[in-house]
Amino acid sequence: MRQTGSREEPLSFGRAYAHSQTFSELFQAGMQLVEETAAYLDGEGRVAASGLNRPASIVYATESMRLTTRLMQLASWLLLHRAVNEGEMTLDQAAEEKHKIRLDQALTSMRGPGWDELPEDFKALINRSVSLQKRVQMIDTALFDDGRSTLEEAPSPVASQLAVLQDAFEKRVG
Repeated sequence: MRQTGSREEPLSFGRAYAHSQTFSELFQAGMQLVEETAAYLDGEGRVAASGLNRPASIVYATESMRLTTRLMQLASWLLLHRAVNEGEMTLDQAAEEKHKIRLDQALTSMRGPGWDELPEDFKALINRSVSLQKRVQMIDTALFDDGRSTLEEAPSPVASQLAVLQDAFEKRVG
């Protein structure tokens, strides 16, 4: 617990994480993935896509759009939280801006007609982006849903047990 004024608030692991070295590493990995993907799609991926059969070509086009959209949303989220970490905006301001970022985009099914014919490097980029998306979703939940509503709505199990013990003790002594 930490005190703010006269109130005690639970420590936020999400906020602590956002200011950690681990977050910095996540930020670097995310931005590197964005750069790698852009380079791949503009170079080697374009060449590889030109040799695909029709079903694989359609899957490639669809998945490259999903991949780019996913990475742009993730990059936006990472940049937003870097701004918070660097003091350029408050977490409350970030929460207001966060509604513009869609982290719940449909994940790629990674199967179906044409999927197996996709270039391995392309599939690896998709896998890495999905993994990053899942990590960011977990962190986002920790940052913006600190469990405060749960803490405020549900009584502490320890407190309720202490109340039962205290009541029993008072009945015995009294």
